[in-house]
Amino acid sequence: MSHLLQRRTFLKTTLAATTAMALPMPAMAQDVLKMGVVLPSPAADVGWSHTLMAGIETVKAAYGDKLEVTVLENIAEGPDADRIANGLVAEGNKVLLLGSFGYQNGGIQIAKRNADVSIIHASGYLTEPNFSPFTAKYWQGTYLMGMAAASVTKTKKLGCVGAFAIPELITSINAFMLGARSVDPTIEMSVVWVNSWFDPAAEQDAAKALISQGVDVVFSNAQDTPSVIAVAEEAGVYAFNLNSSMVKYAPTKYLGVVGTDWGPHFKRLVDGHVAGTFEGLNYWLGMEDDVVYTADWNADIPADMVALITAKQAEIRANSFVVFQGPLVDQSGAERYAAGVAMSVDEMLGMDWHVAGVTTPLPK
Repeated sequence: MSHLLQRRTFLKTTLAATTAMALPMPAMAQDVLKMGVVLPSPAADVGWSHTLMAGIETVKAAYGDKLEVTVLENIAEGPDADRIANGLVAEGNKVLLLGSFGYQNGGIQIAKRNADVSIIHASGYLTEPNFSPFTAKYWQGTYLMGMAAASVTKTKKLGCVGAFAIPELITSINAFMLGARSVDPTIEMSVVWVNSWFDPAAEQDAAKALISQGVDVVFSNAQDTPSVIAVAEEAGVYAFNLNSSMVKYAPTKYLGVVGTDWGPHFKRLVDGHVAGTFEGLNYWLGMEDDVVYTADWNADIPADMVALITAKQAEIRANSFVVFQGPLVDQSGAERYAAGVAMSVDEMLGMDWHVAGVTTPLPK
């Protein structure tokens, strides 16, 4: 099917056990399936962990009281996460959702030791027969956000507060830049990396620094809090984010959201575990899979641009428009891909360079 990429982090543990309604599979007629969920940040009202939990709700609605879900929030990547995930297996959880890239190494070891456990992993790249990573083609939506940003910016300076300089976030930034420059090739963008998935204070400081430099559209790239969005609203500049809508934190200046709906994908994988057909595939899912979507577009976006964005989104869904296709020039001015040459999936999954217009060099 599709393919993959990267994810999340923070500290402290919170336990929440929930149950939910009747299994359609005969094999589970007598048994309750136990599922463990490990999250890198609080499952609050917005953000990555919130979006993962929304996906879990789809599974709970389908399985009802034949599914018992244990959720552990705010689990730091590293030894804590490994210990907690192993503990969930010891408690009889046969399906694990590991919600962060940094849970990969410990999770893959659990998969190798426990062939009867199916593991759904956010954003990694390793697979085992019972270990399946997933990620979203966020760049499909951020290209459209770039078009919108170009239509509302007055300074022609865009900004991005990024969590970590990993390919998943780099592709999102590059697509945002490509979308903006398709409208106005003079636009530039600065990036501040906070090196955390969950650090409200650092996110706020980064947003303020960008705004002080004249940025008037800010991309909150993989933050689990509305910190960047709220700072932008207060400063009177536009902002957008990934995963779940934060419009209530910016009622006037919210540009929109590049959202994700993981429910159907999670349900398919849990169904596969129950049926004995779970496969350790690397899923990279987008608009064509009904995983990535855009919403909450700002009314300030001109009507002619809304029409262009709508048409381009339809092309992206139909794969008749390819975002990462040459001519592609990097920020040093060197041509990376000639006209008509598209990046391969593996090349996108390993993208470690910025396109022209992004002025901030990538960290070494």
